[in-house]
Amino acid sequence: YTYQDIADYTDFLRRELVLVKGIGKVTVAGKQDEQVIVEVSRSRLANVGIAPQQVVNLLQTQNAVSDAGRIQIGSERLRIQTSGEFATVDDLANLLISNPGADERILLRDVATISRDYEEIPTHRVRYQGDQALWLGISFAEDVNVVTVGERIQAKLDELKYAQPVGMSIHSIYNQPAEVENSVQSFLINLAEAVVIVVVALLLSMGLRSGVLIGSVLLLTVLGSFLFMYLADIQLQRVSLGALIIALGMLVDNAIVIAEGMLVRVRRGLTRIQAAAQVVQQNMWPLLGATIIAIIAFAPIGLSKDASGEYANSLFWVLFISLLLSWFTALTLTPFLGNLLYRSDARARRA
Repeated sequence: YTYQDIADYTDFLRRELVLVKGIGKVTVAGKQDEQVIVEVSRSRLANVGIAPQQVVNLLQTQNAVSDAGRIQIGSERLRIQTSGEFATVDDLANLLISNPGADERILLRDVATISRDYEEIPTHRVRYQGDQALWLGISFAEDVNVVTVGERIQAKLDELKYAQPVGMSIHSIYNQPAEVENSVQSFLINLAEAVVIVVVALLLSMGLRSGVLIGSVLLLTVLGSFLFMYLADIQLQRVSLGALIIALGMLVDNAIVIAEGMLVRVRRGLTRIQAAAQVVQQNMWPLLGATIIAIIAFAPIGLSKDASGEYANSLFWVLFISLLLSWFTALTLTPFLGNLLYRSDARARRA
């Protein structure tokens, strides 16, 4: 295929893909600029008595875009646009170059050879595996699910297979939707591993019953965070998932305080209900204050107006949601589960 065949098919794809929902812009890179070549014969110019500079001056002044003025008609202003632009090579070839007042009409084609071709030395040339190619760059619109838009793009390309010339192929250089999907899956695995590590550490350090209690609260807090992230339209991506991994160590702090307080009071002889009520009443507001301080520590990053704030905005909001939710679950779920798991006799040991 010629370069023009590739360029025509690429332009066709660009016009079709820009209509896909979620795409902001589609650009073509590697296109070679066309130029019109005018090869003037000095001998012909000499025969008709026209100086070469005269031809140069005519070519420089013709087809120039300039403001022809405006006219006022009532309340409207109309822009005047002159006609006579060169639309084709033939229009340029029919340019009159004879001297004013001359009897003979001399056209540019009488003294020059005019052709249309690509630049001899292109500024940018693209090759794929040694073959001539063009790049088609797709930019996504703001606030869209990249993975979903990627599926729409692939569906559109499959739909346009009928127009693809035989022997011409489309290759992906960088597939952002696939990369995003892989990275999100990898982060989800990392998050699950981090949760397992925290739960195992709790079981080893706090005993079976307390470890199961706090681990259960942690899992419910993480699941609740996902729910509120969905309601707040916070997408799963590296920053938001990374925020959950960062918060894991802090998510168990409130539950540990409540669980330990209950266990101590149960061992002193209080009933589980009395122990839960007392520890929640004593620690509710101090724990809220500590949680708010932890949230405020990340506020400058998420609320910044510069590029860092735009990039890390979800970091702050995920921490805000998860930490506040951990405070709420510590005051509600932890006493409830503690009432089920802890023994109420004074000889109860940490299990």
